[in-house]
Amino acid sequence: MPTHHLLFISLAVLTLLSACGSKEFAPPPGAAVTVVTLKTESVSLTRELPGRVTSSLVAEVRPLVTGIVQQRFFTEGTLMKAGQPLYQIDDATYRADASSARASLGRAEATLESARLKAQRSAELAKIDAVSVQDNENAIAALRQAEADVGVAKAAVERSSAVLGYCRITSPIAGRIGKSSVTQGALVTANQATALATVQQLNPIYVDLTQTSNELLQLRQQFAAGTLKESATLPVTLLLEDGSRYGHAGKLAFSEVSIDPTTGSYALRVVVPNPQNVLLPGMYVRSIIGAGMRPNAVLVPQQGITRDPKGGANAMLIGKDGKVEARNVKVSQTVGDKWLVEEGLAAGDKVIVEGLQKIRPGMPVQVTEAGAASAPAAK
Repeated sequence: MPTHHLLFISLAVLTLLSACGSKEFAPPPGAAVTVVTLKTESVSLTRELPGRVTSSLVAEVRPLVTGIVQQRFFTEGTLMKAGQPLYQIDDATYRADASSARASLGRAEATLESARLKAQRSAELAKIDAVSVQDNENAIAALRQAEADVGVAKAAVERSSAVLGYCRITSPIAGRIGKSSVTQGALVTANQATALATVQQLNPIYVDLTQTSNELLQLRQQFAAGTLKESATLPVTLLLEDGSRYGHAGKLAFSEVSIDPTTGSYALRVVVPNPQNVLLPGMYVRSIIGAGMRPNAVLVPQQGITRDPKGGANAMLIGKDGKVEARNVKVSQTVGDKWLVEEGLAAGDKVIVEGLQKIRPGMPVQVTEAGAASAPAAK
């Protein structure tokens, strides 16, 4: 091969090697990261509390008289109206007592009429001194006694009528009735310990929640410091045992005024509509209840916060020199998919949310604002 051809090939090889060498040893550009620029905003804060469903009204039906159950008028598990008959107790004895009381009242009224006539005649005769003063006074006293006897007889009639009415047991409230503890032919006694049945009002229904006293103190401190403002309404959302959201919002009814010394917590009660009877007494639910409004809150995406082995929260952000900076932060609770920042970050900070595995503190990076990268693709 001619010498000038060899020289040309050698120069070409050297040029290629030089180009390859320049690529291999060129300093790499900074790692690409995505940041979010923090800003302040007003946030409605909530807290999640456990609770149990309880009936808004509960009536345990017990007999007020002793007797044999003649009939049951209801079907177990159905809705009852207030005053609707439930049981009929054998009332033969009580009807006889009522009849006797009415007869006694009639006799007392007859005696009263006789005493009134005698007192009138005695008064007329006393005017002409035809009877002694003593006899006149006796007639007046007999009239007063007859009037009192009529009052006693009337009270006896009222009492016997009331007792007779107790033989027909009615529902004291409107609601759903449970199972009956007695059947037809059973003997029941007045004011017995065992209830014949229980009627519970399920719409509206109560949810009793518990909150720790520590949370209560923190809320009061935040209200006092002005970092948290009370909202006009306290919406309550219920989460059922399967995690699904209940379809009706509740309303906070009251908060307990004392702390339970055994648990260190206090109770709250929520009133919830329950038209379809989805909520049943004894059911466990979780409630998301409003705590207040946080003005000028700083929120950071959850992917921008990492935890160290001790559980501390850390964030990687872009420093003033454009390089990566690590910072210890304090976060309190989640708001949607973000953390609420208490300390360590402020509005205007650029927190890295993507590319964290490729960076370290002091490293230069290529910064892209979150959401900006997708803008060219929309052309």
